[in-house]
Amino acid sequence: MGEFDLIARYFKRPATRAALGVGDDCALLQPAPGTQLAISSDMLVEGRHFLGTVDPRKLGHKALAVNLSDLAACGAKPLAFTLALALPRVDEDWLAAFSAGLLALADAHNCELVGGDTTQGPLNICITIFGEVPVLDGQSLALLRSGARPGDDLYVSGTLGDARVALEVFRGTLSVPAPVFEMARSRMEQPTPRVALGLALRGIASAAIDVSDGLLGDLGHILTQSGVGATVQADAASALVASRSIYRDNSTLPGQTIGIDQWRSLALAGGDDYELLFSAPASTRAQVAQAAESSQTAVTRIGTIERESGLRLVDADGRKLPNNYSSFDHFA
Repeated sequence: MGEFDLIARYFKRPATRAALGVGDDCALLQPAPGTQLAISSDMLVEGRHFLGTVDPRKLGHKALAVNLSDLAACGAKPLAFTLALALPRVDEDWLAAFSAGLLALADAHNCELVGGDTTQGPLNICITIFGEVPVLDGQSLALLRSGARPGDDLYVSGTLGDARVALEVFRGTLSVPAPVFEMARSRMEQPTPRVALGLALRGIASAAIDVSDGLLGDLGHILTQSGVGATVQADAASALVASRSIYRDNSTLPGQTIGIDQWRSLALAGGDDYELLFSAPASTRAQVAQAAESSQTAVTRIGTIERESGLRLVDADGRKLPNNYSSFDHFA
């Protein structure tokens, strides 16, 4: 099978939202009047971002999900994406499953595949995604990292740390009962992009970022770009490790004992969560709750933005904790 046959069979679809889609030198997108384009790229490399044994359908899902998560953090409505795919060889079963997972999530978010490239080489997936953000009276409604202000509440959506539980099991550094691993693995391999919540938070949240490298590391980007500090309730965050309750329910099964410090580490520095971390004025708590309800996404208040620079951690009783957590860095 040649390159263009591969594209036609597994990835070419009729253009719907795009003015011109797959099959020409460039795709043509026409943003709606009064909107800006939000654009993001993510690359997934075998052995770095995913294991070679992963189900290709789940890999297709995740490849697009991590990009949709970036749009969610910007409050952008998904529009279209391109796919650049390096393959060691043509494996039709793998391609069928990968494209099915990819396009199912694309359809769920009305996000159209409009172009890209294929080549032979080590397995590598690069997606560039495009979204729309309204502009009102000359002012963009995009959520940015730079808008957090002292006194704002700090929230995170969904759950934390479960993907890291699965990764450590794969690495052989953690042993957990099978039900815990299966739940954690599903969060690692099929994250849920919080697009609906990001849209609902436009005009409410003061700053936002998606949690990809670890909660504290990603929070650091907000603090730096906003010129503020924060206090984070470590135990409120660690309570969001969903596999923790499953672990507790299966504690009589064989497995390693996980202490409170390790649960904190998984939540605060685990990464690969693809949840939204955002700040919002304390006066908007009811609106945040309504945004969570309308998007059917749980959110939890885990801290406060403060004028004093730096990041401080406290436990459930307000006692200070050492901040010795390091988030993921490709080149560290």
